[in-house]
Amino acid sequence: MKLEIDSFSGYRIYPSKGKLFVRGDSKIFRFASSKNASLFLQRKNPRKIAWTQVYRRMHKKGVTEEVAKKRSRRAVKHQRGIVGADLAAIAAKRNQTAAVRTQARLAAIQKAKTEKKEKESKKPKPATRAPVSTAPKVSKQQMKGGKGGR
Repeated sequence: MKLEIDSFSGYRIYPSKGKLFVRGDSKIFRFASSKNASLFLQRKNPRKIAWTQVYRRMHKKGVTEEVAKKRSRRAVKHQRGIVGADLAAIAAKRNQTAAVRTQARLAAIQKAKTEKKEKESKKPKPATRAPVSTAPKVSKQQMKGGKGGR
């Protein structure tokens, strides 16, 4: 036995009972009673009508079985090392004070500066080029000849 569901109220419709309404876009609506059909045609919202199944489901009416809520498990936080730093190194950095951190930073900057100076002093300086000529400067256009020398 095939039971249909009322499109408006959500009630069961037994075989040979109820009405079938086919809208212009060929969508089928089934109604258990003329009351449901009438309210549907008046464009009433079944969510706002207290006796419909949709309303009852929305407002959690008559649901006695699901009283005990399912408890969700809390995520347990773990400390893990990252690539390039194990857990001990991360913990040590976290426990450092701000003063120690700034000192380490300044020392690293100083070290980098001294290394850069040493590198530059080892590099031979390129000799400065002698001036090419003292002739008046000529643009590329003038060198080509063109209309410029009329």
